[in-house]
Amino acid sequence: MKRMERERFVDLVEQVLETLPQLFRERINNLAVLVEERPPGEIARSREGLVLGIYQGVPATQKSVFDMSYGPDRIVLYQKNIEAVCSSDAEIRHEVRQTVLHELGHYFGMNEEQLKDV
Repeated sequence: MKRMERERFVDLVEQVLETLPQLFRERINNLAVLVEERPPGEIARSREGLVLGIYQGVPATQKSVFDMSYGPDRIVLYQKNIEAVCSSDAEIRHEVRQTVLHELGHYFGMNEEQLKDV
């Protein structure tokens, strides 16, 4: 398990977001990407294995211009869980990128089956 200072981890998340293809960045609207230490109990217990991140919101494919907005959708990355499956800074960077891409897939309306190869 590799540990990283929170500020450095957040910087890494920002770098990953900045390196996303322009096409994706242009289509992201009203989305917050947050870092928390670990998932709350109800999320941690609702899945098998460690939860590295989660998308909370309404997928873009299901949104309507008539929907009332309740604030931004959220992608939450769980730093301690990501660190638990990594043994180097390079692995953390890779896992953060994979987790962000996976959760962005949910934001864009993809399901788990569609995301298996992402």
